[in-house]
Amino acid sequence: MDVFACAGCGTELTAPVSRVALPVHTHHGGWEELHPPLMESATYAVDPRPTGPPWRLWEEVGEDAAARQGVYAPVYSVSFGARNRIVIAPGDSRSMTLIPEKCEGYCRGVDGRAGPNLACEGCGRAVATRIDDCGSWQTVWLEPPAVVRRPSGLPPVPPPGWDDLERAGHRVPPVEPDGSWSRRWEAAVGVALAHLVAVTGNRPATLPAGPVAALLGHAVGRYLPAGPDARSVELAGPGIRMPRPRPDVLLVPRHPLTGAPWRPPGDDGAVVPLGSGVWAYLAHPGETSPMPATGVLPEGVLRDDYPLPPGPWCPLTPHHHAFDHTLVGLPAVRAPRLRAYRDTYRDAYR
Repeated sequence: MDVFACAGCGTELTAPVSRVALPVHTHHGGWEELHPPLMESATYAVDPRPTGPPWRLWEEVGEDAAARQGVYAPVYSVSFGARNRIVIAPGDSRSMTLIPEKCEGYCRGVDGRAGPNLACEGCGRAVATRIDDCGSWQTVWLEPPAVVRRPSGLPPVPPPGWDDLERAGHRVPPVEPDGSWSRRWEAAVGVALAHLVAVTGNRPATLPAGPVAALLGHAVGRYLPAGPDARSVELAGPGIRMPRPRPDVLLVPRHPLTGAPWRPPGDDGAVVPLGSGVWAYLAHPGETSPMPATGVLPEGVLRDDYPLPPGPWCPLTPHHHAFDHTLVGLPAVRAPRLRAYRDTYRDAYR
């Protein structure tokens, strides 16, 4: 495990933490909702893309400079913030104090619009940004030039791997206890759909019957056209049988440590990555009945007299910003067919 310390005075700024993959829903929350922490306790992740201020308008930046920032289609503004910012749960922060004049926000919290708003208690240097405003996951972002990573002295924690996807605790249910769709699912599906649009070139796609079609069918039908010559899409990944013959597109998990998409050995075909927790639910849904029978009924028989939990009143709808943010970050969007698709989509949701 590691700790992050102030690069200026050496004050430790975090509890011991271990690296995991950056969650796919990091920048995509529910509008005007208060969210829990993005990261689990004792973990951190790194965002390789530029994030946060300063922001520059697309018209001022131009296409070439925007592409160097990882943006390949017109957007309102382009981030010229730091790359490789480190995100932790607020509860894992140590020895930092708010900078009052930097604590601006949209509604009920701070959103980091003014830059780093946390200072090192040891030397007063601005070292991090706290974000907890409505619509944002609660985070503390450490600024790369302001911190250094050091060994914590604690025994290393086994890194997460593909085997973790089969654990029940790794699965992310699609529905919240109150009956609404999971915000993590909405974001993960938006991200995956952007990749699907890119690898199919905005052509029809067919999903396998079962949970994939039931949960993602509405979204795919909304973002991709119907018609002949559809690309076949199947779920694939560790612990489940590889479909044969190979479909046109594999729906695969991201590695829980690196974030890299899973691939069969020697395969270089099209894949669409899903957040590992969402993929794990589709591949290993487990028992879904809230009150399994015990004691008097035969093994494997479930009661049918429990009250049904609340459920969503509408089909699962992808997070629009997650979709667009991902699509403009894919070089494939520069192709004429996808650029026309993206322009049409953007106009429809303005």
